[in-house]
Amino acid sequence: MSIRFLAALALFAAAQALAQDRTLRIQVPFAPGGGTDILTRIIAPRLAERLAQPVIVENRPGAGGAVAARYTAAAAPDGQTVMMGTISEIAINPNVNPKIGYDVRKDFALIGPVAYAPITVVVHPAVPAKSVQELIALARAKPKSLNYGSAGTGSGSHMGAELFSHLTKIDITHVPYKGVGPAVADTVSGQVQMTFTTVPSVVSFVRGGQLRALGVASAQRAPQLPDVPTFIEAGVPEYLMDYWYCLVAPVATAREAQARLHGAVRDVMRMSDVAASLDKSGLLPLVMTAEEFAAYVRKENERWAAVVKAAGIKAE
Repeated sequence: MSIRFLAALALFAAAQALAQDRTLRIQVPFAPGGGTDILTRIIAPRLAERLAQPVIVENRPGAGGAVAARYTAAAAPDGQTVMMGTISEIAINPNVNPKIGYDVRKDFALIGPVAYAPITVVVHPAVPAKSVQELIALARAKPKSLNYGSAGTGSGSHMGAELFSHLTKIDITHVPYKGVGPAVADTVSGQVQMTFTTVPSVVSFVRGGQLRALGVASAQRAPQLPDVPTFIEAGVPEYLMDYWYCLVAPVATAREAQARLHGAVRDVMRMSDVAASLDKSGLLPLVMTAEEFAAYVRKENERWAAVVKAAGIKAE
C-alpha cells in the first residue's frame, strides 16, 4: 500500500469526520469572566439538550468584539457556527469604526434576542468617590487623572463610559482590554480605577467589598444591587443603557437552521433553572419575535450612530 494512497485515505477520513461533526460552536467575542461569557455558559448545556447535539463555547476576544464577529461572518453557513452577539458588535462598533471588517446587515442573520443587563459603574475602594456626583466632581477637579478599563475600543463598556463622559462633561482616560473580565480584574487589583460594565460582570465583587458600585443605568434599581441608585436618582437622568445579547449566524445560513436555533433559544430561556441562573447573575431574558428584534436592532444602530457623532468618538 503506497504512502500516497495512505495519505489520500487519511484525508478522506478527516473529511468524513468533519462532515459528520454536528457540534454547535458558539463564539464569545470577549475573554472569560464577563457577562457575555457568563450568559453563554449558562445556556450552552441546555441548548445541547434541546438540540440533541454537542455545544462548545469558544472565546475569541479582540478589537472590542470584532475578531469574533469577523470570524463568524466568514464561517460556513451550515448552522454550526454562531456568535453570542452583543450591543458592542451589532450596534456600537460598526458606528465607531466604518472599516471594522464586517457589515451587520449584509453578513449576519439575526437568530434572535437572548438577554440583557443594565450598565453599572464600579470603582476601586481607594477611589475617594462614594456617589455618582462625587465621581463627577472628582473627575472635573482632575481632568484625565481617572482611568477606566473596558472590553476594548468600540465595546459596550467603552461606549458606556464615553456616553457618561459626554453627558457629564468630564474627561477620563480609556484603558482597553480584550474583554471586560480582565478589565474588572485590574479594577479589583487597583491597576485601573473604575469600569463601566454590566451587573453580572461585577455583582460578586460588589457584594464582597472589592468594588464599589455607584449607579446603574436603568429605569429601576437592579434587584441584585438594591442599595445602588439609578443614574436617574443620582442626577444624570439621560444616562440609560441596557447591554443586550443575541445569537447571530452567517447570513447565508438556511432559514430552517435559523428557525431551529431560534426555537431552541426561546425554549431554553423559558426553563426555570435557566431563569434562576440568569436572575442570580443579574441578567434578564429579552423576549421578542424575530421581526421585533430586527426593528429593535435598527433603532439601536440609529441611537448609537447619533451618540458616536455627537460625542466625536473615533476608532483608536
